[in-house]
Amino acid sequence: MEIKRVVVTGLGALTPIGNTKDEYWEGLISGKSGAAPITYFDTEKFKTTFACEVKNFDATQFIDRREARRMDKFAQYAMVAADEAIADAKLNLDQVDKLRVGVIWGAGIGGLETFQQEVLNFAGGDGTPRFNPFFIPKMIADIAPANISIKHGFMGPNYTTVSACASSANAIFDALNSIRLGYTDVVVTGGSEAAVTIAGMGGFNAMHALSTRNESPESASRPFDGTRDGFVLGEGAGALILEEYEHAKARGAKIYAEVAGGGLSSDAYHMTAPHPEGLGVVEVMKNCLENAGLNPEDVDHINTHGTSTPLGDVAELKAISKVFGDHAKNININSTKSMTGHLLGAAGAIEAIASILSIEHGIVPPTINHTTVDENIDPELNLTLNKAQKRDVKVAMSNTFGFGGHNACVLFKKI
Repeated sequence: MEIKRVVVTGLGALTPIGNTKDEYWEGLISGKSGAAPITYFDTEKFKTTFACEVKNFDATQFIDRREARRMDKFAQYAMVAADEAIADAKLNLDQVDKLRVGVIWGAGIGGLETFQQEVLNFAGGDGTPRFNPFFIPKMIADIAPANISIKHGFMGPNYTTVSACASSANAIFDALNSIRLGYTDVVVTGGSEAAVTIAGMGGFNAMHALSTRNESPESASRPFDGTRDGFVLGEGAGALILEEYEHAKARGAKIYAEVAGGGLSSDAYHMTAPHPEGLGVVEVMKNCLENAGLNPEDVDHINTHGTSTPLGDVAELKAISKVFGDHAKNININSTKSMTGHLLGAAGAIEAIASILSIEHGIVPPTINHTTVDENIDPELNLTLNKAQKRDVKVAMSNTFGFGGHNACVLFKKI
């Protein structure tokens, strides 16, 4: 079977530091923090009172008011990012074969706000089960790609990947394989999440996973810093149009980068903690390089998972040193979560977009908020601290890992 080449022809982003792809990129290279006190609910009794919310977003500017009411926020975010990516790709929806256009999406949680509200409404009532008829279709994680498919009439494969925080990177790899193997010509892929809710914040606080740096939220997400104390919860969506190379060429599409390959692995270690030596992470990066037919020394840039947790950051950097050896010191390593916070199931998508834009613009966004050296981290690694760095990025890797030991990695290269 012929293995087809796959390229990226459209991007869309809705993030805590920018509500479009271009705004997001400007936020990244300027080192903008998206963290601020939570506005969605009263946080007085919460351990953590801040998050990286999407700002100045009104769904009805993009989606019919009646339809918007039937969507959880995570699905609204998905629709907006996907529409931007479709427009960016300049897909002629009257000419494309919609039987060969798929939507493969990632969400680690899905409609958490909808679930929370319906349960609270029931708990506050008289015990009569009066639930909104849209409760289930608003909540389920697969409804985001379903809504994208319904709006545009895309009749190819349509589903959601759920692998916690690796979900949207997992979706991108699935989309890559769908096109590589000839099942589709185009796939709308990416991920969305909207977990800045009472349940989301309370649940992650109970796990001691979140930073509690309430006095200075803008500096709380500090990957690789010696004083990091947990991640900052974020929300939003990222969308990519993946397209078979000859299909893209035939219609004269702009090509951002080639999707060189991807990899998956499992830590097989713990429900929430990473393996301290990063063994699963080593395997996923090796798998990704092999799948792409590339060597470690080909990689110029790695956008790490880098959540700002004490254990996870060290384990990932140890794994990078094992896989890349001496070449690790030549790689621009960064964590854009220092600016966006952790978008859970949408993290892989927005970080893939950041990696692709680094290839396009020749700039690697910074890891902001670094003030204190961590003695457990190799000081010779270039972590792109506090300021963007110019770099001719020919190959960029994006790492994403999730609770349960799910690891996903995707590689992009200049074309």
